[in-house]
Amino acid sequence: MASKFDPNLALNLILPTQPRPNPQPSSTQIPAAAPAAADILVITGGNELSGHVPISGSKNSALAILAATLCCRGASKLNNVPRLADTATMAAVLSSLGAEVEFSGNEVVVETDRVGSAEPDAGLIGRIRGGFFVVGPLLARFGEAAVGLPGGCDIGARPVDIYVRGLRQLGAVVELRDNKLVARAANGRGLVGGRFRLDYPSVGSTQTLMMAACLAEGTTLLSNVAREPEIADLASFLTSTGARVEGVGTDRICVHGTRQLLGTEHTIMPDRIEAGTFMLAAAITRSRISLSPVCPVLLSGLIDKLLGGGCTISHERDELELSAIPRRSGEGLRGFDVRTLPYPGFPTDLQPQTMAMLSTCDGLSIVEESVFENRFTHVKELQKFGAKIHTEGSTAFIHGKGRRDKLRGARVSAADLRGGMALVLAGLAAEGVTQVSRMSNIDRGYESLEAKLRSLGADVKRLEEPNPS
Repeated sequence: MASKFDPNLALNLILPTQPRPNPQPSSTQIPAAAPAAADILVITGGNELSGHVPISGSKNSALAILAATLCCRGASKLNNVPRLADTATMAAVLSSLGAEVEFSGNEVVVETDRVGSAEPDAGLIGRIRGGFFVVGPLLARFGEAAVGLPGGCDIGARPVDIYVRGLRQLGAVVELRDNKLVARAANGRGLVGGRFRLDYPSVGSTQTLMMAACLAEGTTLLSNVAREPEIADLASFLTSTGARVEGVGTDRICVHGTRQLLGTEHTIMPDRIEAGTFMLAAAITRSRISLSPVCPVLLSGLIDKLLGGGCTISHERDELELSAIPRRSGEGLRGFDVRTLPYPGFPTDLQPQTMAMLSTCDGLSIVEESVFENRFTHVKELQKFGAKIHTEGSTAFIHGKGRRDKLRGARVSAADLRGGMALVLAGLAAEGVTQVSRMSNIDRGYESLEAKLRSLGADVKRLEEPNPS
Protein backbone atom coordinates (compact mmCIF):
# COMPACT_ATOMS: atom_id res chain seq x y z
CA MET A 1 0.00 0.00 0.00
CA ALA A 2 1.41 3.39 -0.98
CA SER A 3 1.90 6.16 1.53
CA LYS A 4 0.24 9.55 1.30
CA PHE A 5 0.69 12.75 3.27
CA ASP A 6 -1.65 12.96 6.24
CA PRO A 7 -1.90 16.46 7.78
CA ASN A 8 -2.57 14.88 11.15
CA LEU A 9 0.99 13.53 11.14
CA ALA A 10 2.19 17.04 11.88
CA LEU A 11 0.43 16.75 15.24
CA ASN A 12 1.20 13.09 15.99
CA LEU A 13 3.90 12.02 18.39
CA ILE A 14 4.57 8.64 16.78
CA LEU A 15 4.37 7.71 13.10
CA PRO A 16 3.46 4.27 11.72
CA THR A 17 6.49 2.14 10.92
CA GLN A 18 5.30 -0.62 8.57
CA PRO A 19 7.39 -0.96 5.38
CA ARG A 20 5.74 -0.94 1.97
CA PRO A 21 6.28 -3.01 -1.20
CA ASN A 22 9.06 -2.05 -3.57
CA PRO A 23 7.71 -1.00 -7.01
CA GLN A 24 9.83 -1.63 -10.08
CA PRO A 25 9.98 0.85 -12.96
CA SER A 26 9.29 -0.39 -16.44
CA SER A 27 12.07 1.77 -17.88
CA THR A 28 14.36 4.55 -16.81
CA GLN A 29 15.92 7.60 -18.38
CA ILE A 30 18.06 10.49 -17.23
CA PRO A 31 15.71 13.50 -17.09
CA ALA A 32 16.38 16.47 -19.27
CA ALA A 33 16.18 19.91 -17.71
CA ALA A 34 12.84 21.62 -18.13
CA PRO A 35 12.74 23.79 -21.26
CA ALA A 36 13.51 27.43 -20.63
CA ALA A 37 10.39 29.60 -20.67
CA ALA A 38 10.24 33.20 -21.78
CA ASP A 39 11.61 35.31 -18.98
CA ILE A 40 9.26 38.32 -18.87
CA LEU A 41 5.65 38.18 -17.66
CA VAL A 42 3.39 40.95 -18.94
CA ILE A 43 0.38 41.62 -16.74
CA THR A 44 -2.52 43.91 -17.56
CA GLY A 45 -3.88 44.51 -14.10
CA GLY A 46 -7.27 45.32 -12.66
CA ASN A 47 -9.14 42.12 -13.49
CA GLU A 48 -11.26 40.52 -10.80
CA LEU A 49 -10.33 36.86 -10.38
CA SER A 50 -12.86 34.06 -10.12
CA GLY A 51 -12.99 30.31 -10.42
CA HIS A 52 -11.04 27.38 -9.04
CA VAL A 53 -7.29 26.77 -8.98
CA PRO A 54 -5.68 23.34 -8.43
CA ILE A 55 -2.77 23.32 -5.99
CA SER A 56 0.34 21.40 -7.03
CA GLY A 57 2.55 19.19 -4.92
CA SER A 58 4.89 20.85 -2.47
CA LYS A 59 8.22 21.94 -3.92
CA ASN A 60 9.93 21.99 -0.52
CA SER A 61 8.65 18.53 0.34
CA ALA A 62 9.47 17.04 -3.06
CA LEU A 63 13.10 18.19 -2.95
CA ALA A 64 13.75 16.53 0.42
CA ILE A 65 11.95 13.31 -0.54
CA LEU A 66 13.79 13.08 -3.86
CA ALA A 67 17.01 13.24 -1.85
CA ALA A 68 15.65 10.62 0.56
CA THR A 69 15.25 8.07 -2.25
CA LEU A 70 19.05 7.69 -1.97
CA CYS A 71 18.48 6.04 1.42
CA CYS A 72 16.61 3.20 -0.26
CA ARG A 73 17.55 0.16 -2.27
CA GLY A 74 15.50 -0.41 -5.39
CA ALA A 75 12.99 1.98 -6.91
CA SER A 76 10.76 4.60 -5.34
CA LYS A 77 7.76 6.08 -7.09
CA LEU A 78 6.74 9.61 -6.14
CA ASN A 79 3.34 10.99 -7.13
CA ASN A 80 2.23 14.64 -7.27
CA VAL A 81 5.76 15.95 -7.88
CA PRO A 82 5.53 19.51 -9.26
CA ARG A 83 7.18 20.07 -12.65
CA LEU A 84 9.52 22.92 -11.74
CA ALA A 85 13.03 24.08 -12.51
CA ASP A 86 14.06 23.08 -8.97
CA THR A 87 12.69 19.53 -9.14
CA ALA A 88 14.32 19.07 -12.56
CA THR A 89 17.62 20.23 -11.05
CA MET A 90 17.26 17.83 -8.12
CA ALA A 91 16.57 14.99 -10.54
CA ALA A 92 19.76 15.94 -12.38
CA VAL A 93 21.65 15.89 -9.05
CA LEU A 94 20.47 12.30 -8.47
CA SER A 95 21.40 11.36 -12.03
CA SER A 96 24.90 12.78 -11.55
CA LEU A 97 25.35 10.22 -8.75
CA GLY A 98 24.28 7.33 -10.99
CA ALA A 99 20.59 7.10 -10.10
CA GLU A 100 18.11 6.42 -12.87
CA VAL A 101 15.27 8.94 -12.86
CA GLU A 102 12.16 8.77 -15.01
CA PHE A 103 9.50 11.49 -15.24
CA SER A 104 5.96 10.87 -16.43
CA GLY A 105 3.79 13.91 -15.89
CA ASN A 106 3.81 14.50 -12.15
CA GLU A 107 5.11 11.02 -11.37
CA VAL A 108 8.80 10.32 -10.83
CA VAL A 109 10.47 6.93 -10.42
CA VAL A 110 13.96 6.91 -8.91
CA GLU A 111 16.09 3.74 -9.07
CA THR A 112 19.19 4.00 -6.85
CA ASP A 113 20.85 0.57 -7.11
CA ARG A 114 23.36 1.89 -9.64
CA VAL A 115 24.46 4.89 -7.63
CA GLY A 116 28.25 4.72 -7.83
CA SER A 117 29.38 8.14 -6.68
CA ALA A 118 29.21 10.02 -3.39
CA GLU A 119 29.98 13.37 -5.02
CA PRO A 120 27.15 15.03 -6.99
CA ASP A 121 27.76 17.60 -9.69
CA ALA A 122 28.83 20.76 -7.83
CA GLY A 123 27.33 23.08 -10.44
CA LEU A 124 23.90 21.53 -9.94
CA ILE A 125 24.15 21.68 -6.13
CA GLY A 126 24.98 25.38 -6.37
CA ARG A 127 21.65 26.12 -8.09
CA ILE A 128 19.28 25.07 -5.33
CA ARG A 129 19.35 24.91 -1.55
CA GLY A 130 17.64 21.51 -1.58
CA GLY A 131 20.50 19.90 -3.47
CA PHE A 132 22.53 19.89 -0.27
CA PHE A 133 20.05 17.45 1.33
CA VAL A 134 21.80 14.52 -0.40
CA VAL A 135 24.69 14.72 2.07
CA GLY A 136 22.69 12.88 4.77
CA PRO A 137 21.51 9.94 2.63
CA LEU A 138 24.90 9.52 0.93
CA LEU A 139 26.81 9.48 4.21
CA ALA A 140 24.30 7.13 5.83
CA ARG A 141 24.10 4.60 3.00
CA PHE A 142 27.62 4.70 1.57
CA GLY A 143 29.68 5.99 4.48
CA GLU A 144 31.00 9.01 2.61
CA ALA A 145 29.89 12.18 0.86
CA ALA A 146 31.45 15.20 -0.84
CA VAL A 147 28.76 17.78 -1.53
CA GLY A 148 29.08 21.40 -2.68
CA LEU A 149 27.68 24.11 -0.46
CA PRO A 150 24.00 25.02 -1.02
CA GLY A 151 22.70 27.59 -3.49
CA GLY A 152 19.22 29.03 -4.05
CA CYS A 153 17.79 32.51 -3.62
CA ASP A 154 19.96 35.24 -2.09
CA ILE A 155 17.67 35.94 0.86
CA GLY A 156 20.14 35.53 3.70
CA ALA A 157 22.84 33.36 5.18
CA ARG A 158 22.41 29.59 5.13
CA PRO A 159 25.25 28.42 7.36
CA VAL A 160 26.02 24.71 7.36
CA ASP A 161 27.50 24.61 10.87
CA ILE A 162 24.38 22.87 12.24
CA TYR A 163 24.74 20.16 9.60
CA VAL A 164 28.45 19.74 10.39
CA ARG A 165 28.04 19.42 14.16
CA GLY A 166 25.00 17.19 13.82
CA LEU A 167 26.74 14.76 11.46
CA ARG A 168 29.75 14.66 13.78
CA GLN A 169 27.44 13.58 16.60
CA LEU A 170 26.40 10.68 14.37
CA GLY A 171 29.98 9.48 14.08
CA ALA A 172 31.13 11.30 10.96
CA VAL A 173 34.44 13.02 10.30
CA VAL A 174 33.44 16.26 8.58
CA GLU A 175 35.46 19.10 7.10
CA LEU A 176 34.84 22.00 4.74
CA ARG A 177 37.31 22.35 1.89
CA ASP A 178 37.22 23.63 -1.69
CA ASN A 179 33.68 24.96 -1.12
CA LYS A 180 32.46 21.46 -0.31
CA LEU A 181 31.38 19.52 2.74
CA VAL A 182 33.47 16.35 2.80
CA ALA A 183 32.46 13.65 5.25
CA ARG A 184 33.08 9.98 6.02
CA ALA A 185 32.07 7.54 8.72
CA ALA A 186 34.77 7.62 11.40
CA ASN A 187 34.58 3.86 12.04
CA GLY A 188 34.96 3.04 8.35
CA ARG A 189 31.58 1.30 8.24
CA GLY A 190 28.67 3.65 8.83
CA LEU A 191 27.06 6.21 11.08
CA VAL A 192 26.08 5.54 14.69
CA GLY A 193 23.21 6.91 16.72
CA GLY A 194 23.74 9.94 18.91
CA ARG A 195 22.17 12.95 20.59
CA PHE A 196 22.14 16.42 19.09
CA ARG A 197 20.37 19.67 19.90
CA LEU A 198 19.96 22.12 17.01
CA ASP A 199 20.88 25.72 17.85
CA TYR A 200 17.99 26.83 15.65
CA PRO A 201 15.04 24.77 14.35
CA SER A 202 16.40 24.67 10.80
CA VAL A 203 14.20 22.74 8.37
CA GLY A 204 17.07 21.62 6.15
CA SER A 205 19.20 20.50 9.07
CA THR A 206 16.31 18.59 10.64
CA GLN A 207 15.55 16.80 7.36
CA THR A 208 19.19 15.98 6.62
CA LEU A 209 19.96 14.62 10.09
CA MET A 210 16.70 12.64 10.16
CA MET A 211 17.60 10.97 6.86
CA ALA A 212 21.13 10.24 8.04
CA ALA A 213 19.90 8.75 11.33
CA CYS A 214 17.54 6.30 9.60
CA LEU A 215 20.48 4.11 8.56
CA ALA A 216 22.70 4.77 11.58
CA GLU A 217 23.42 1.97 14.04
CA GLY A 218 21.40 2.51 17.20
CA THR A 219 19.05 5.30 18.26
CA THR A 220 19.35 9.03 17.52
CA LEU A 221 17.62 11.76 19.51
CA LEU A 222 17.34 15.18 17.82
CA SER A 223 16.01 18.08 19.89
CA ASN A 224 14.93 21.65 19.09
CA VAL A 225 14.05 20.40 15.63
CA ALA A 226 11.87 22.13 13.06
CA ARG A 227 8.18 21.20 13.01
CA GLU A 228 7.22 22.18 9.46
CA PRO A 229 4.62 19.94 7.76
CA GLU A 230 7.15 19.09 5.05
CA ILE A 231 9.13 17.23 7.74
CA ALA A 232 6.05 15.14 8.51
CA ASP A 233 5.77 14.35 4.79
CA LEU A 234 9.41 13.26 4.69
CA ALA A 235 8.87 11.14 7.80
CA SER A 236 5.83 9.52 6.15
CA PHE A 237 7.97 8.58 3.15
CA LEU A 238 10.78 7.23 5.33
CA THR A 239 8.47 5.12 7.50
CA SER A 240 6.97 3.70 4.32
CA THR A 241 10.47 2.46 3.37
CA GLY A 242 10.94 0.73 6.73
CA ALA A 243 12.42 3.52 8.85
CA ARG A 244 11.37 4.05 12.47
CA VAL A 245 10.76 7.72 13.25
CA GLU A 246 8.97 9.04 16.34
CA GLY A 247 8.05 12.49 17.60
CA VAL A 248 7.40 14.32 14.34
CA GLY A 249 5.36 17.45 15.04
CA THR A 250 7.13 18.05 18.36
CA ASP A 251 10.53 19.61 19.01
CA ARG A 252 12.11 16.18 19.65
CA ILE A 253 12.51 13.47 17.03
CA CYS A 254 13.70 9.97 17.86
CA VAL A 255 15.03 7.78 15.04
CA HIS A 256 15.75 4.08 15.53
CA GLY A 257 18.30 3.15 12.89
CA THR A 258 17.87 0.17 10.61
CA ARG A 259 20.25 -1.64 8.29
CA GLN A 260 18.29 -1.30 5.07
CA LEU A 261 15.43 0.72 3.60
CA LEU A 262 13.48 -0.36 0.52
CA GLY A 263 11.96 1.75 -2.22
CA THR A 264 8.30 2.64 -1.86
CA GLU A 265 5.46 4.67 -3.40
CA HIS A 266 4.51 8.01 -1.89
CA THR A 267 2.29 10.97 -2.76
CA ILE A 268 3.77 14.42 -2.12
CA MET A 269 1.69 16.75 0.08
CA PRO A 270 -0.01 19.83 -1.46
CA ASP A 271 2.06 23.01 -1.55
CA ARG A 272 0.87 25.18 1.32
CA ILE A 273 2.96 28.13 0.08
CA GLU A 274 1.37 28.01 -3.38
CA ALA A 275 -2.06 27.79 -1.72
CA GLY A 276 -1.28 30.81 0.44
CA THR A 277 -0.01 32.73 -2.57
CA PHE A 278 -3.27 32.23 -4.47
CA MET A 279 -5.26 33.23 -1.37
CA LEU A 280 -3.27 36.47 -1.33
CA ALA A 281 -3.85 36.87 -5.09
CA ALA A 282 -7.60 36.81 -4.42
CA ALA A 283 -7.21 39.25 -1.53
CA ILE A 284 -5.07 41.79 -3.40
CA THR A 285 -7.49 41.82 -6.36
CA ARG A 286 -10.58 41.88 -4.10
CA SER A 287 -11.83 38.66 -5.67
CA ARG A 288 -13.41 35.33 -4.80
CA ILE A 289 -11.70 32.04 -5.71
CA SER A 290 -11.61 28.46 -4.49
CA LEU A 291 -8.61 26.17 -4.33
CA SER A 292 -7.85 22.52 -3.62
CA PRO A 293 -6.35 20.34 -2.38
CA VAL A 294 -5.36 22.26 0.73
CA CYS A 295 -5.02 21.52 4.43
CA PRO A 296 -6.44 24.58 6.21
CA VAL A 297 -4.78 23.78 9.54
CA LEU A 298 -1.39 24.21 7.85
CA LEU A 299 -2.44 27.71 6.70
CA SER A 300 -3.96 28.85 9.98
CA GLY A 301 -1.48 31.71 10.46
CA LEU A 302 -2.41 33.29 7.12
CA ILE A 303 -6.11 32.47 7.48
CA ASP A 304 -6.31 34.20 10.86
CA LYS A 305 -4.63 37.33 9.49
CA LEU A 306 -6.84 37.52 6.39
CA LEU A 307 -9.99 36.98 8.44
CA GLY A 308 -8.93 39.83 10.73
CA GLY A 309 -8.32 41.99 7.66
CA GLY A 310 -11.87 41.54 6.40
CA CYS A 311 -11.76 38.52 4.09
CA THR A 312 -14.36 35.76 4.22
CA ILE A 313 -12.93 32.23 4.25
CA SER A 314 -14.71 28.88 4.31
CA HIS A 315 -13.47 25.36 3.79
CA GLU A 316 -14.84 21.85 3.46
CA ARG A 317 -12.64 18.76 3.37
CA ASP A 318 -9.64 19.76 1.24
CA GLU A 319 -11.23 22.72 -0.59
CA LEU A 320 -11.01 26.33 0.58
CA GLU A 321 -12.85 29.41 -0.69
CA LEU A 322 -11.71 32.97 -0.04
CA SER A 323 -13.65 36.13 -0.82
CA ALA A 324 -12.24 39.64 -0.54
CA ILE A 325 -15.12 41.25 -2.40
CA PRO A 326 -16.41 44.18 -0.29
CA ARG A 327 -19.68 43.39 1.42
CA ARG A 328 -20.66 47.07 1.47
CA SER A 329 -19.86 49.92 -0.87
CA GLY A 330 -16.73 51.78 0.17
CA GLU A 331 -15.59 49.03 2.53
CA GLY A 332 -11.97 47.93 2.18
CA LEU A 333 -9.61 45.41 3.68
CA ARG A 334 -7.81 46.42 6.83
CA GLY A 335 -4.09 46.13 7.32
CA PHE A 336 -2.54 43.89 9.96
CA ASP A 337 0.84 43.13 11.50
CA VAL A 338 2.99 40.08 10.72
CA ARG A 339 6.08 38.56 12.31
CA THR A 340 7.61 35.59 10.53
CA LEU A 341 8.55 32.59 12.65
CA PRO A 342 9.32 28.90 12.18
CA TYR A 343 6.21 26.70 11.93
CA PRO A 344 3.59 26.96 13.36
CA GLY A 345 4.32 30.68 13.13
CA PHE A 346 3.69 32.84 10.08
CA PRO A 347 5.77 31.44 7.19
CA THR A 348 8.65 33.51 5.86
CA ASP A 349 7.88 32.14 2.37
CA LEU A 350 4.60 34.12 2.40
CA GLN A 351 6.03 37.35 3.79
CA PRO A 352 6.77 39.11 0.45
CA GLN A 353 3.36 38.24 -1.05
CA THR A 354 1.63 39.38 2.13
CA MET A 355 3.51 42.68 2.03
CA ALA A 356 2.31 43.29 -1.53
CA MET A 357 -1.30 42.69 -0.45
CA LEU A 358 -0.95 44.92 2.63
CA SER A 359 0.18 47.79 0.41
CA THR A 360 -3.43 47.91 -0.91
CA CYS A 361 -5.16 47.80 2.51
CA ASP A 362 -6.38 50.56 4.81
CA GLY A 363 -4.08 51.78 7.55
CA LEU A 364 -0.56 51.03 8.73
CA SER A 365 0.78 47.48 8.72
CA ILE A 366 4.06 46.30 10.22
CA VAL A 367 5.96 43.28 8.92
CA GLU A 368 8.90 41.90 10.89
CA GLU A 369 11.16 39.33 9.22
CA SER A 370 12.86 37.16 11.84
CA VAL A 371 13.93 34.14 9.75
CA PHE A 372 16.10 35.54 6.92
CA GLU A 373 18.02 38.79 7.27
CA ASN A 374 17.96 39.69 3.57
CA ARG A 375 14.32 39.10 2.64
CA PHE A 376 13.29 42.67 1.84
CA THR A 377 14.79 42.91 -1.65
CA HIS A 378 11.25 43.14 -3.04
CA VAL A 379 10.56 46.41 -1.20
CA LYS A 380 12.28 48.65 -3.76
CA GLU A 381 10.46 46.89 -6.56
CA LEU A 382 7.08 47.24 -4.84
CA GLN A 383 7.79 50.96 -4.40
CA LYS A 384 7.90 51.24 -8.21
CA PHE A 385 4.16 50.42 -8.16
CA GLY A 386 3.63 53.35 -5.80
CA ALA A 387 3.53 51.21 -2.67
CA LYS A 388 4.29 53.24 0.43
CA ILE A 389 6.81 51.10 2.31
CA HIS A 390 9.88 51.95 4.34
CA THR A 391 12.17 49.66 6.29
CA GLU A 392 14.14 49.88 9.49
CA GLY A 393 16.43 46.88 9.82
CA SER A 394 14.33 43.73 9.78
CA THR A 395 11.02 45.62 10.05
CA ALA A 396 8.93 47.07 7.23
CA PHE A 397 6.21 49.70 7.68
CA ILE A 398 3.49 49.60 5.02
CA HIS A 399 1.16 52.58 4.68
CA GLY A 400 -1.72 51.04 2.78
CA LYS A 401 -3.11 52.89 -0.21
CA GLY A 402 -6.68 51.69 0.36
CA ARG A 403 -9.39 51.75 -2.31
CA ARG A 404 -8.95 55.36 -3.44
CA ASP A 405 -5.33 55.19 -4.56
CA LYS A 406 -4.45 52.09 -6.55
CA LEU A 407 -1.06 50.65 -7.41
CA ARG A 408 0.26 51.58 -10.86
CA GLY A 409 1.77 49.20 -13.39
CA ALA A 410 5.57 49.13 -13.44
CA ARG A 411 8.64 47.44 -14.91
CA VAL A 412 10.18 45.34 -12.16
CA SER A 413 12.65 42.49 -11.70
CA ALA A 414 12.26 39.30 -9.66
CA ALA A 415 15.42 38.95 -7.60
CA ASP A 416 14.23 35.78 -5.86
CA LEU A 417 11.38 33.28 -5.87
CA ARG A 418 8.91 34.58 -3.26
CA GLY A 419 9.84 38.24 -3.65
CA GLY A 420 9.29 37.87 -7.37
CA MET A 421 5.86 36.39 -6.80
CA ALA A 422 4.99 39.44 -4.68
CA LEU A 423 5.62 41.56 -7.79
CA VAL A 424 3.27 39.38 -9.84
CA LEU A 425 0.54 39.89 -7.22
CA ALA A 426 1.11 43.64 -7.26
CA GLY A 427 0.82 43.60 -11.05
CA LEU A 428 -2.51 41.77 -10.88
CA ALA A 429 -3.92 44.56 -8.69
CA ALA A 430 -2.25 47.53 -10.40
CA GLU A 431 -3.80 49.84 -12.97
CA GLY A 432 -2.13 49.51 -16.36
CA VAL A 433 0.58 47.18 -17.59
CA THR A 434 3.30 45.53 -15.50
CA GLN A 435 6.38 43.73 -16.79
CA VAL A 436 8.11 41.31 -14.42
CA SER A 437 11.53 40.24 -15.68
CA ARG A 438 13.73 37.36 -14.45
CA MET A 439 10.72 35.06 -14.29
CA SER A 440 13.13 32.11 -14.16
CA ASN A 441 13.42 32.80 -10.43
CA ILE A 442 9.66 32.46 -9.99
CA ASP A 443 9.51 29.35 -12.20
CA ARG A 444 11.56 27.59 -9.53
CA GLY A 445 8.52 27.40 -7.25
CA TYR A 446 5.21 27.74 -9.15
CA GLU A 447 4.01 25.10 -11.59
CA SER A 448 2.00 26.30 -14.63
CA LEU A 449 1.70 29.78 -13.13
CA GLU A 450 0.36 31.63 -16.17
CA ALA A 451 -2.13 28.89 -17.02
CA LYS A 452 -3.50 28.95 -13.48
CA LEU A 453 -3.72 32.75 -13.43
CA ARG A 454 -5.42 32.86 -16.84
CA SER A 455 -7.95 30.24 -15.72
CA LEU A 456 -8.96 32.71 -12.98
CA GLY A 457 -9.37 35.57 -15.46
CA ALA A 458 -6.00 37.29 -15.15
CA ASP A 459 -4.53 38.95 -18.26
CA VAL A 460 -0.97 37.57 -18.37
CA LYS A 461 1.42 36.53 -21.14
CA ARG A 462 5.09 35.66 -21.56
CA LEU A 463 7.64 37.54 -23.60
CA GLU A 464 11.24 36.70 -24.44
CA GLU A 465 13.70 38.95 -22.66
CA PRO A 466 15.68 40.88 -25.32
CA ASN A 467 19.40 40.26 -25.52
CA PRO A 468 21.54 43.26 -24.57
CA SER A 469 23.00 45.00 -27.62
